[in-house]
Order: sequence, then C-alpha cells, then structure tokens
Amino acid sequence: MTSTPAATDDPIRGERFLYVGYELQPATNKLICRYRLDSHGSPLDFVEEVGFPGGGNWSHPAVNEAARLVFLLTAVSYYKASAAHIIDLGDTAITGTERDFLHEFFVEGLGEFAFRHEPRLDLSDVQILAPELVRDSPVGFTPRELSPLLPFGGGVDSIVSVELLRPLVREPSLFVVNRPGDRFEAIEEPSTVTGIISAIGVMAATLGGHDAVVMSNEWSASVGTVELDGKSINHQYSKSESFEEGFRGLIREAIGATPDYFSLLRPYTELWIARKFAELGQYFDTFRSCNRSFHINKADRLDHWCGVCDKCCFIDLILSPFVDAAVLREVFDGNEPLDNETLLPKFRTLLALSPDTKPWECVGDVHECQVATRIAVEREDRHGSPILDALLAEMGPGPASTEGLLDPVGRHFIPERYAPADLLV
Repeated sequence: MTSTPAATDDPIRGERFLYVGYELQPATNKLICRYRLDSHGSPLDFVEEVGFPGGGNWSHPAVNEAARLVFLLTAVSYYKASAAHIIDLGDTAITGTERDFLHEFFVEGLGEFAFRHEPRLDLSDVQILAPELVRDSPVGFTPRELSPLLPFGGGVDSIVSVELLRPLVREPSLFVVNRPGDRFEAIEEPSTVTGIISAIGVMAATLGGHDAVVMSNEWSASVGTVELDGKSINHQYSKSESFEEGFRGLIREAIGATPDYFSLLRPYTELWIARKFAELGQYFDTFRSCNRSFHINKADRLDHWCGVCDKCCFIDLILSPFVDAAVLREVFDGNEPLDNETLLPKFRTLLALSPDTKPWECVGDVHECQVATRIAVEREDRHGSPILDALLAEMGPGPASTEGLLDPVGRHFIPERYAPADLLV
C-alpha cells in the first residue's frame, strides 16, 4: 500500500473517497457497490445497486471481473459529492493499467464538472491509493458468436447502429439502463421497431454470453467542447476514442479478447449518420433525441420533442440536408427549431458564429454544422428560411462541400465480423 498523504486544509474539496467493496447477489440478480466519503470529519456512505433482470451465469469468473470494472467506474458519480484529493481503493488491488485509466477517467471524465464548478476546480492532483495487482493472465470468456449487445437510447445514433448490424445478425440484443420501475417512452417506442454505462454493458454481456458490447459513439464525440490553458475539455469524454481505447485495454487485461467493446459509429461523422438515418423512415414517428425526454424527474419529462433545447436544434439542423422539411415539421409536432427565429442564437453557437461556448451537450462538430447549413439552405423546401439565410450570411460565401464528411474518417476498433461494408472495401 502506498503511504498515506497528509490531510489537506482545502475548505472546498473533501479529504478522502473510499472504495469499500462490492458483492454479487445471484439470487436477486444484483451487484452491490459500496463507497464512503470522508469530508472534513463527516463520513457519508453510498450504495449503488445494479440489477440485471435477465439474469445469467453468475458463477463464471468473467462475471466477477466485469463486476469489478463496474465497481471501479461507478464510483465517479459519488466522488463528485466532494471531489476528494485522495481516492483510496482500500483492499481492492489494481494493475498499473487500471491505475492509469482510473486517473484519466476521474480527471478527464470530470473535466466539465471541474470547469463549470464555482469556484473552478483542478482535479489533476488527485491521488489514487491501492495495492498493486499483478495478473498472470485474463480469466477468459467464450461467448456465442455474432451475439452483440447494443446499448439503446432511442435516438438517431443507436437506431443507425441497429440497422448496420441487422444484415450481420438476426437481431442485436438491446440493452437499456434505467432506474428501477422507471421506463422512458423515448426508448421504449423505437425499440419496438427493431449510454449507458459501458461497464454495466460488459457485465450484462458476460452474464448473457454475448460476444460484443456495441456502442454508438461517432467520430465527433472525441472533439472537445472548450479549450482551457491548451487543454481540451470534452463533455462527451466517456464517448470518446480515448475512453474507448483505454476501457478496451481493461477488458482484455482482466477478461480477454471477448466480450469485445467498440463503437460501430466511430469512423463516421454526424453528417454520414444523418444521411443514413434519412433512409430509415419507419423510425420518424418514434425516434427522439431531445434531452427533455430523459429527465429523471418525471414531472419535467416530456413525451415529445421540446423543440427549443440545443439537442433539438442540432438534430433538426443535421437532418435538414437529407430529410424533407415537411417531414421534420411533423417530427417536431409543428414546433421545428428551424422555424423558430427566436432560436437563432442557439444555431449561431452550434456554428461557432457567436462568442458563446459550444453547448455542453452531445452535439456535432462545428464544421459539420456549418456544412449541414450550406447544404440545407440550397434545398428547394428550405428556400426563404430566415434562420438558414441568416446563418449563411454570417458565414459568408463558400462551397456546400461534403468532402471527407460522408466517408469513413479516423481510426476505429470495429472487428471485421461486425464491420459495415464501406469499411471492408
């Protein structure tokens, strides 16, 4: 065990966050994770219960290793209560790979939290205390072939992933994380036509014998939201290529080559995904990406698009080059963002035409939004659009070029057995 650092006198941040332990409860199909926060002499205990209604083979060693990963990562939600200087894993030993990943996960994953906190926090000094673990080899896991588990959110991205997988497997198994007894209509409805914590997905995969956890994180999820002192802060860190690569390393070290973990949309831009989704008219009546559809407080939750949030604006804009205006007006129940001139400031921010910071939302890259605007304004059904015309005037003349945006870009971790056709040419 590393020697214990002296307590700090920081009046804002806590002293120590402790990993107490976890236990599997096969009889109830639950994983119980326990943590404790010691902030200035006032201890506070936290318990996270994760249920797996589908059950599975709880006796397999891979399940315990996957549960351990859930235990390691779930802590971040409770750590935010005080952003303690010391993260103490107690008796839980970790490898050097896990230590490096956890440090990045806490520091980079909470980058937005630290940036927006008043006063602003610097988490780079966090210290991780844990016994050293040396592994001889991964435990190994032999799943069913071509049995992907796909975290499903009911929005454009996860729907496109389902359809990309459909020619390869009879039906990908959809996986949803929600509070006990709470169902989100925005998820339930699209799933009848056919983010989930990654570690929970891997544990569900080991329980159910699935050979892969297939995420739906696109290329632009790796693009930062804001720069601070030369460092990028990414609202979507847990969807980024950096997280994906690091988490894959943890799985391979502890469990083995399977279950595989990758994003099926990693090599694609939001424009590519939007064009693909435009071909899937059967989902137009049920898909939803509006954040108001997923509020924890049911009183604040909507069963329709709000039509005014940053996410609604982005989805409308990115689909507008490929989907008829009349169809999108129906999607938004007559409240299409591009028809609401009061939302022009939100669109200007998406295109980086204002000094405001890019929205702290899962929205596309600035260049993608600008190109989408140039394409959409040329559509006959968008002629005379006050918002598009205003945006185009501010951008100035330029070609509506999609060069490089409708082809695969960047690297990815998609195995050949699940690769879309355009990645195999």
